[in-house]
Parts: sequence; structure tokens; C-alpha cells
Amino acid sequence: MMSNSQAMKKTAARIFKAGISAVDPETCVRQNLVLVNNMLHIKDRSFYLEDIRRIYLIGAGKASAAMARAAETILGDHIHDGLVITKYDHGVPLNTCGLMEAGHPLPDENGCRATDELLSLVSSAGPHDLIVCMISGGGSALTPAPAKGIGLADKQETTRLLLSCGATIHEINTIRKHLSRIKGGQLCRSVQGAHVVSLILSDVIGDNLDIIASGMTTADTGTFADCRKILNHHTLWDTVPPSVRHHIEAGGMGKIPETPKPGDTLFDKVDNYIVGSLSDALNAAEKEAVKAGFHPMVLSSMIQGEAGEVAKVLCAVAREVTLANRPVPRPACVLSGGETTVVLKGKGTGGRNMHLALASAIAMQDMPNTVMLSAGTDGNDGPTDAAGAFVDGSTVTRAVALGLSVEQFLADNNSYAFFQELGDLFITGPTRTNVMDMQIILIA
Repeated sequence: MMSNSQAMKKTAARIFKAGISAVDPETCVRQNLVLVNNMLHIKDRSFYLEDIRRIYLIGAGKASAAMARAAETILGDHIHDGLVITKYDHGVPLNTCGLMEAGHPLPDENGCRATDELLSLVSSAGPHDLIVCMISGGGSALTPAPAKGIGLADKQETTRLLLSCGATIHEINTIRKHLSRIKGGQLCRSVQGAHVVSLILSDVIGDNLDIIASGMTTADTGTFADCRKILNHHTLWDTVPPSVRHHIEAGGMGKIPETPKPGDTLFDKVDNYIVGSLSDALNAAEKEAVKAGFHPMVLSSMIQGEAGEVAKVLCAVAREVTLANRPVPRPACVLSGGETTVVLKGKGTGGRNMHLALASAIAMQDMPNTVMLSAGTDGNDGPTDAAGAFVDGSTVTRAVALGLSVEQFLADNNSYAFFQELGDLFITGPTRTNVMDMQIILIA
């Protein structure tokens, strides 16, 4: 079994990419959208094309353009009209659907314009029409549609505060839904009786339909009261813009309608299907690890918590393998994934994966023949061009030789610059999929 760190890093990258291939958005769509003769099969629903007047193809998210391209190939001339909203540089050529790119993770004016066009488009669909919707992670930021009385700048500031304080994606999206005209199932309020079928790539812990892209076509289980509790928990109630506080207060008093809840007749003709998730990626990574000669173990697909604390737990598992040959024998590949959080205190540049990797470097500094890769499946970790980073038992030693302090870079939230100096950034470019993050630990 290899012990050379560079060779192990290449193997970790290959295992990661095998996981990405398993959640390729176009493959996920082709496996669940099938047209045979005059019958359209979408997951476990079937539609006679002669019963459908018009088909609309829409989407939102980092993977939505690629998903829509696959759907266009299948549906062809049966598509009447469509629009897809994706992140900048994540677009692909489309034949029938319009494509608009917008800001992520902070919403922007392009997102507002695109969302208004999307809502206008679906409002033209009637009872005999079918709306096929492609949803993936990133859809929340890409479809801002601020509620009445809330400006884009206020939504941007609220989003920035939530991202900086360590709030979970469940908490962030609960608030996003209640500051929006499209999220939390509200897209269905614009649909005039058409049947809606959504194919969804999950990027949230537990694959909660109402949290993925803030559940545009799904009944919402959160409330305005939940929003206030979340903001109070993170001591943000007095910090968010006044318009946001006033909106949430008015909603809590019943002056603004709640998002549509389970049982609402809005969803009588709505079907939501998950077609790809982190579990699929980890299963494929596990198989690739076997091919590479490792004994794999999937620790969890639901890792969450502060990135630095998660790093300690993952490294403790790696140390157990190194010292006691358990819970999986060497040579071992420990796989995990989910979505951690980082509380921003410094002014550096990085992301949760690089932060987790940097924290792991400290715990791994006396563990030879061990390599970790932590990376985002979308190819972007935070506001950077890197998906994540590699660390090994020599990371701290190499950093000290260059005059770099791991602790200082951690305190400054400046993990990107640290790994750039060491040449250990993991850069994939946009993968055009998104099923949260993966960690791969190899122990020779």
C-alpha cells in the first residue's frame, strides 16, 4: 500500500471525483425522466402527452442548468417554454429554455429580475399544463424575490449575518422562506392549476424537501415565530435590518400570511422527488476506495457542527485506526459528509472545508501516512475558486518551515491563503452538481 503523501492525495482526489460522478445532474435526470412513445414517466408518475396542453421546464440552483439540458434532450419539441436560474459560470447551452445567471451565496439584482421572470412564466400555465421543475442547492440565494417592504440590500445583509454567525442551512432557509415571495412553497401560489413535478438534488442534512433550495414547491413546516427564535438564538434580532424585524413581527401577529403548510390544497397537484443526494456520492466513493486497495467505512452522511470541532472528531477516528486498527482495518478509507458551519471572526478568505482541513492539520501532525481531503461537491468552498484542501501529517511542519502559524490563519479565517502557500488547495472548477461536502481520510 502506498505511503507517499502525494500519491495518497491523488487517490483521495480520485475517490472524491467518483462520488461526484454518481451525482452528475444530467445522469440523475435521465434516470428519472423517461419518454416512451406518448407516455412521459417522471419517477413514479406517468402522464399521457395527449392529456397535456403545454410543458414548461423551469429550474433554480447550481445544478439546474445541467439538469435542464438533460430534460431538454428527453422532452425535445414537447417543451413550450422555460427558464432556468443558476450561479454565475454554471450555465450550459440550452435550446428551448431561457438561462439567467445570478449571485450566490449573496443574492443580487440579476437574481431578483430572474425570479420575477420565473414567477411570471409559471403564472401563464393552466390546469391542463405540466411544469417540470429542476431544483438543486443554491436555489435559495439565486431566487431572492424579496417580500413586500423588504429591499434587496436588506436581504443581502440578513443573509451575510446568518452566514457569518454559524447558523445552519436549516435555520438560514427557514428565515429566507419568510422573507420571500417564492420560497416555502410559494411558487405554487403563482401556478394557475398546472401539475408541478420537481426533480431535486439534495444539499441538506436529512434531505428535507422543505429546506432544499428553501422548498419552492414544497409545503413549509417553519413559521414566523421560528424565524424570531433563530435570530434571538444567534443574537441577531437587534442587528438585522429594521424592515426584516418588522416583517417577521407582522407575520407573527398574523398581519402577513404564513407560508403554505402541509395539507394546503395548493399542493394537490404537486409532486417532489429527490433524484440524487450525498448518500449516493458516498456509496460511489466507497466503491472507488475498494478499487484503490483500501478498506472503506462510511462514518456518516449527516456531519454537522462547527468545522473546528468536527475536525477533532474525524481526526480522533483516524487516530483510532492508526493505533488500534479499528473501527476499520488499515489500509483504511474513512468517508464522511454533510455541512459544517464556521463563525467568522477574522477578515481572511476561506470556506468551511478549508477551515475544517486547517483545524485537522493540528490534530494530524504526529500521524504519518495519513491524508485528509475535505471539499465541497459543487467545486466552490466559500467565496473562493477552490473546492477544499488536503492535509497530512506533515502539514504543520511544512507550514512552520515557511514561517506560517496554523493558529493565526485559523483565527483570521484565512485558510485559503494558508493552503495556497503550501500548494495544497483542491481546485476542480464548477462541478455543476451540489450535494454538500465530503471528507476523505486515507490511512496507509
